Amino acid sequence: MAQKRVYFFGSGKAEGNAKMKELLGGKGANLAEMTSLGVPVPPGFTIATSVCGEYNKSKGKWPAGLEAEVKKNVEKLAKAMNAKFGDPKKPLLVSVRSGAAVSMPGMMDTVLNLGLNDDVVAGIIAKTGNARFAYDIYRRFIDMFGDVVMGCHHEHFEKILHQAKQKAKVANDNELSADQLKDVVDKYKAVYKKNVGKMFPQSGFDQLKLAINAVLDSWNIPRAVKYRELNKITGLLGTAVNVQAMVFGNMGDDCGTGVCFTRNPSTGKKEFYGEFLMNAQGEDVVAGIRTPVPLQKLSKVMPKCYKQLTALMTRLEKHYKDMQDMEFTIQEGKLYILQTRNGKRTAAAAVKCAVDMVKEKLITPNIAVTRVEPEQLDRLLHPSFDPRAKREVMTKGLPASPGAAVGQAVFTAEDAEAWKKKGKKVILVRIETSPEDIGGMDAAEGILTARGGMTSHAAVVARGMGKCCVAGVSDLNISEKAKKFSVGKTTIKEGDWISLDGTLGQVIKGKVPTVEPKLSGDFGKFMTICDKIRKLGVRTNADTPGDAARARDFGAEGIGLCRTEHMFFEGERIWPVRSMILAADDYADMLDDLETAQTNKEKDAINKQYAASKKQFEGALQKLLPYQRKDFEGIFKAMAGLPVTVRLLDPPLHEFLPQDKDNQAEMAKRLKVKPAFVKEEVDKLHEFNPMLGHRGCRLAVTYPAIYKMQARAIIEAALKVKKGGKVVLPEIMIPLVGSIEELALVKKDVIDEINKVFKETGKKIKYMVGTMIEVPRAALTADEVATQAEFFSFGTNDLTQMTMGFSRDDAGKFLGEYVKKGIYAVDPFQALDQTGVGKLVSIGIELGRKTNKKLKVGICGEHGGEPSSIDFCHRAGMNYVSCSPFRVPIARLAAAQAAIKNG
Repeated sequence: MAQKRVYFFGSGKAEGNAKMKELLGGKGANLAEMTSLGVPVPPGFTIATSVCGEYNKSKGKWPAGLEAEVKKNVEKLAKAMNAKFGDPKKPLLVSVRSGAAVSMPGMMDTVLNLGLNDDVVAGIIAKTGNARFAYDIYRRFIDMFGDVVMGCHHEHFEKILHQAKQKAKVANDNELSADQLKDVVDKYKAVYKKNVGKMFPQSGFDQLKLAINAVLDSWNIPRAVKYRELNKITGLLGTAVNVQAMVFGNMGDDCGTGVCFTRNPSTGKKEFYGEFLMNAQGEDVVAGIRTPVPLQKLSKVMPKCYKQLTALMTRLEKHYKDMQDMEFTIQEGKLYILQTRNGKRTAAAAVKCAVDMVKEKLITPNIAVTRVEPEQLDRLLHPSFDPRAKREVMTKGLPASPGAAVGQAVFTAEDAEAWKKKGKKVILVRIETSPEDIGGMDAAEGILTARGGMTSHAAVVARGMGKCCVAGVSDLNISEKAKKFSVGKTTIKEGDWISLDGTLGQVIKGKVPTVEPKLSGDFGKFMTICDKIRKLGVRTNADTPGDAARARDFGAEGIGLCRTEHMFFEGERIWPVRSMILAADDYADMLDDLETAQTNKEKDAINKQYAASKKQFEGALQKLLPYQRKDFEGIFKAMAGLPVTVRLLDPPLHEFLPQDKDNQAEMAKRLKVKPAFVKEEVDKLHEFNPMLGHRGCRLAVTYPAIYKMQARAIIEAALKVKKGGKVVLPEIMIPLVGSIEELALVKKDVIDEINKVFKETGKKIKYMVGTMIEVPRAALTADEVATQAEFFSFGTNDLTQMTMGFSRDDAGKFLGEYVKKGIYAVDPFQALDQTGVGKLVSIGIELGRKTNKKLKVGICGEHGGEPSSIDFCHRAGMNYVSCSPFRVPIARLAAAQAAIKNG
């Protein structure tokens, strides 16, 4: 049997259904489903996504048999509509639209009114007596076909239309008369011929073939490729092509078109939401050509259609069990649904919809958890404008996508991307955005447009990206050429700072200060749903009481990584740190000298110097002790009742010393030594590969007193906080262990010092000692290491470096090419390399638990907050993940999704 590539829908029957999205694309599958449900859908057919793959592989050739199958379905469509291509009395007119399995709004191409030619236009005029309508759809078709299919840019046609409106002294295109539109059509044809090199095609089927090719080609146009990259959409065959009978919203005052959502896509509130225009076609609404009217006003203009529409909205939401984004057209008082899909929504709306739909018993808690993407939560955790701050509001527009954005004004997408690469924050200002602006929209903090409504391209894309957007600011006078805009007497030039309030639709001059977000209401309810489902614990990486408290507010169940080295840089304490380093290196050298000394006199002199350096070293540690103790007290108080994993000193000592001449001179003056001595010590501590050098537990092997001081500080702080009535659960982590012998040696020193504290104070506290698994050898010998460790914490940043042979600081220069060329699916420092590094992790867990059944296992690298890595951690049997405070809610959601996904 010949392969079926085309699927028909119409007259209440369909060859597809909603489950066939991979083959028919989201749009095609839903058109088929709605047809079977009896929804008033214009008939048509869908060319399968597999054709796009075949078309691209054969470099633009149709697979054998496709043309015959398309012709057969055109005949079925003609019969269903009682019409025919090119028939002046009963013309068949169709739309040709894209539709991938994953929604990509506005990214690929569409052609409307296909099938029109000179004879058909004359026939429509003769039949309807409505010449204005006929010329209006013809000029739209020539413009769209010329631009999308033949590469004759839209600007050529827009210029002619603008001149016609100026000449007629009207503001909108629907105010042009039939004669004026006829003149526009003639000029459009001339522009088409000039730019394309041939007359506008008159054969309906020839038009259709060219339009199908254009839609298939649009799968690989830059904006579509960019959108898939930004949204990590991979593994799709291509786009389907939907050919559907046209219905017209621009035949007169009893016609209209619109876009509607079954819930508010900005807030998630359960209310009918959308916009429409009377006497217009769909692109007028979506492209922002005219500013549309709120959906509720349709109840006054056409109450019967409004009632029918809202009933269908309710029915379709219940059927699909999700918020629907629908397109509709009213032709001569009759309602048609052109499309439905699961609606793009803001992060806040996604959370509210999930919570409300569980409450309404429309969906289960498990489904609710899968409805919110982990990265969406990130957008809710960023600052909003301080309500106490003064605002110099220049103007207001439509609150198209909520949030707060502050940046420097730029006027092209290219500039937005270029400025961002330089580290600048920008607001993209456009008359109206188009799909080509996708890269600039992604680079911008927020988007501001003079035209367009709540369902315009700018609004829909901004909401999907979680970007703040203010649209339809009619009194915004933008000069893209001069790179400036004005509102009244105020002018904003490129580079000037502005702020956008996407919730209120305000455009504000200058920078408005922001405040930190708080989790409450629906967010809190959603997180509670996640917590009931997930199996993994979620901790945070925090080095200060402030970070610890913030993470706890975000739901952290402890600290998985407290980096003690960050504390060494604060305030005045850097000076005893530097004094300690100079003394440590000095007396280490003396021990070497002592071994080679020839006479007793030489030995006595070295011993004297050694005693002085040791005294300086121990004195510096004594100065650091109260600093460290106070740090830990604050963190233990903030995390009272929850475990706190403190990593002992990890980086190489040279990181605490100045590398430039001026700061070395300052250090010499402060520590009362010669600058040459400081430079000599800095040079001696230099390492060719410091990440593999004298750091972590290797420092404690050479200088055991450092870890002893830290262990004392941790336990003394824990005892003091415990005395205040709080529960303290300290976990001491020894980093960079590569062998059991290393761990056993360092652990003994740590425990000996802790026992001294217990003896001195007469008090005790429970604690744990474990290690960080970041050296491949430690993972491979984890069965041995686990006999000396009560817990493992996988430091996957360093484990990735050492396993893959990449320097994290240098690999960024070339890893992008590795991802682009498919060597790696993602940057292994952003998402865990599950095949290689992940295998080491799994080996480490399995071996460790063979010899230590109670071994607690977590992860504390950057991967601890990345969703796909969290899924791996769940499957690997870890107890917890640890991530930065702002990633904690994301990790809680990702852990719940991992529990659902893996049963």
